[in-house]
Amino acid sequence: VQLQASGGGAVQPGGSLRLSCAASGTIYSINALAWYRQVPGQQRELVAAITVAGLTKYADSVKGRFTLSRVNAQNAVSLQMNRLNPDDTAVYYCAARTYSRSTYDYWGQGTLVTVSS
Repeated sequence: VQLQASGGGAVQPGGSLRLSCAASGTIYSINALAWYRQVPGQQRELVAAITVAGLTKYADSVKGRFTLSRVNAQNAVSLQMNRLNPDDTAVYYCAARTYSRSTYDYWGQGTLVTVSS
């Protein structure tokens, strides 16, 4: 599985951004796609995840502001981020989990999101 992330950039507080992630390769093996983020010196944290069945999970810090949706069944997702604040500044990573594993083992390149006035 290969993951290609796009989107990100710089935005002022209160603004919006959209991140996209497209999977390729053995996409039939994917049962969930997710976005993680990492601030230098801190652990990578789960932002949002969605299964092929459409079940979603969000970090408490982004609930009500971020929406993760599937573009198609297994190989693409879109993370709409609204009402961004400086605490959302991080490198965001797309990740995939397969049916044979319980962890997210496939990662895309990071994309930087900077929220600053």
